[in-house]
Amino acid sequence: MQEHNSIYSFTVNDLKGNPFDFSSLKGKKIMIVNTASKCGLTPQYKELQALYERYKEEGLVIIGFPSNDFLWQEPGSSDQIAAFCELNYGVRFPMMEKISVKGRKKHPLYAFLTEKSKNGLKDSKVKWNFQKYLLNREGVLEKIISPKTRPSSQEVIDWIEG
Repeated sequence: MQEHNSIYSFTVNDLKGNPFDFSSLKGKKIMIVNTASKCGLTPQYKELQALYERYKEEGLVIIGFPSNDFLWQEPGSSDQIAAFCELNYGVRFPMMEKISVKGRKKHPLYAFLTEKSKNGLKDSKVKWNFQKYLLNREGVLEKIISPKTRPSSQEVIDWIEG
């Protein structure tokens, strides 16, 4: 597999501003989710955390990327986002700094996730908060899950257990 079709070349910052290197996730299944604190889908945090707890020992990592790209539903600072996620949903999976997931300021990681020329799977658009990108144990994009599809859906469970 060509390295440019893998997520392992990316480093981002977590909510505390520390570098997070995706190459540290080699051999794990990765779910990347763009999140927001003031969205009708925000309760998905609870299911995401439950999924993480259930499958982390089997090599699942969920990475949250707060984004304010949809109706300004994530206006908070990194500290506010971290406090909200912890207090309301007990989030323990890795949360990154707020980024843009669409448009001219789209983060390079999301360019990789949404452009077939970079990910080797397909072109996509981030339709709303809580869209899920599923990457296999080689860091290659395998599936894109709609924002409205719950993290506990059979489609997601089948992918994790497959």
